[in-house]
Amino acid sequence: MTALNRSTRRRLQQLQQIPSVWEGDRRPLSAPVELEDEAKGDCILWVDGSQGVVRGMDMVAPDTGPEAVVRTLLRAMEHPHGPVPPGRPQKIVVRDREIQFYLRGVLQDLGISIDYAPSLPLIDELFREFEESAYAHPPQLPPQYAEKLVEEAYKIWQSAPWEYLAEHQILSIELNQWDIGTLYACVMGMSGMEYGILLYRSLESLKRFRAAVIHRDDSIESLEEAFLGQDCLFITFEHEGDEDEDEDEDIDLAELPMALIEPSFGNIHPLEGLRSSLYEEEAVVVLVALEALNRFFRASRRKLAGEDFPSITSRYRIPSPDEPEATAPLSVKVATLPKVAKELYDMVQLDEESDQKAVPPLRDDLVPQNSFLSIGMVPWEMVEYLRASGNYQADMKMQAAGDGLPVILIQTSRPKAKMLIEKIQASGGLKGILFNPGEDPFEETRYDIGIIQTNNGEMHLFGEFVKDEPIHVEARKRWDQRCKKTKGYCGLVIAKGLTGASRGNPQLPDMMALFEARSLSGKELGLGTLQRIVQLDFE
Repeated sequence: MTALNRSTRRRLQQLQQIPSVWEGDRRPLSAPVELEDEAKGDCILWVDGSQGVVRGMDMVAPDTGPEAVVRTLLRAMEHPHGPVPPGRPQKIVVRDREIQFYLRGVLQDLGISIDYAPSLPLIDELFREFEESAYAHPPQLPPQYAEKLVEEAYKIWQSAPWEYLAEHQILSIELNQWDIGTLYACVMGMSGMEYGILLYRSLESLKRFRAAVIHRDDSIESLEEAFLGQDCLFITFEHEGDEDEDEDEDIDLAELPMALIEPSFGNIHPLEGLRSSLYEEEAVVVLVALEALNRFFRASRRKLAGEDFPSITSRYRIPSPDEPEATAPLSVKVATLPKVAKELYDMVQLDEESDQKAVPPLRDDLVPQNSFLSIGMVPWEMVEYLRASGNYQADMKMQAAGDGLPVILIQTSRPKAKMLIEKIQASGGLKGILFNPGEDPFEETRYDIGIIQTNNGEMHLFGEFVKDEPIHVEARKRWDQRCKKTKGYCGLVIAKGLTGASRGNPQLPDMMALFEARSLSGKELGLGTLQRIVQLDFE
């Protein structure tokens, strides 16, 4: 039997012992076959019976050993779920004799009584709710419409409208049925990224989403908020049967045979969020819209494939999916919307032009090559010394806070340091320092791009740091914390001694200048994610 390390036992003994009884169990979830594999397996639960709080929960493979029960229990003690403090229970109750004996051996010396009970009321109730929730999981498509929907989706894939329609070239589908007046179809796929069709319930929702995407900042939260703000039904196409999403990232689905393509359906609404399924009314709407689009693409492909986006209107009589023989066919009108397409296109163009005017180019000619760079801190006593030394740019509004001034250090040779100081002074001094997200378009590498902005508006690159590199992660964390304490003030230290004994650790006599400035953000300057430009040499 594996025992706890002495250090772990001492750490657990230091936790406050709570006068409560915990229930613990491990049970297989008897979920329906339709659920994904991630929803199957054994569920480990630890519940505080006195407070009625789930303190720990894990899903494990059925063949995982009893150690998993202990791992979940230790997390329930030290890092519990929910608004409860860490602590040790006075008593644990389990309904499995083997788990009881195992825990008695592992948890000895912790002062916890471990008892057996044939039933655990709280956990029994929780597992009943889990199973009811699992069986209540709706199918992705209503069974009576599933086959026809998939058939119409594959027709869309074969006609490949993204080969001649861009995302701003919108089509209207007038239904006047099922509380839907007109849907507005946006075809995705011309960029080779995602393939599918978005069916917006209103033109306002479509325009609002496009504007939000164009004017968003680059945070994941901002993009997610814009995405979930849509009001639409959707059909997307995915690579069937490949569970490795990382390998799928570089695959263009258009290059795959249709046998490897799988359509997905769903709904997005600001109040509902994303749902990867369709209810009956939604399925009927999507089915009629797809059939109308397929007829429209077959009839108008040549006209749509031209350079212009022409004005085309067509009407189709489509059998009602509800009762195709008992009711009259539906009259559905499909039309192109050239004015809307121009409005959406101009929206993008104006944004790109304003970005080009507002953001100056990023220069790489200020910091000497092969300089030593570091992200660090200068104690306030040293700041005062550097201010008194002559070469400094002080911000008198700054007040000392925290352990020191967060600084970027550039260490180079004495002549180059002197030239760097003169260039910054000639540019009006230092305005700010920022780290902006960057990426390599040919590699899956993300960067923090270090940028210096001078008072004449110019921006200069001072370093590229791999974003996930542990040393840089820690340095950036401390930089952000210190800048928060100084209310956004930071500095740039320029030092000599690149090749001497003080390389990487310059002393006061080596520090030739201090420029105090503000810590800026890429969002403030509207830079977005910067891409590394790779030059290719051909012989």
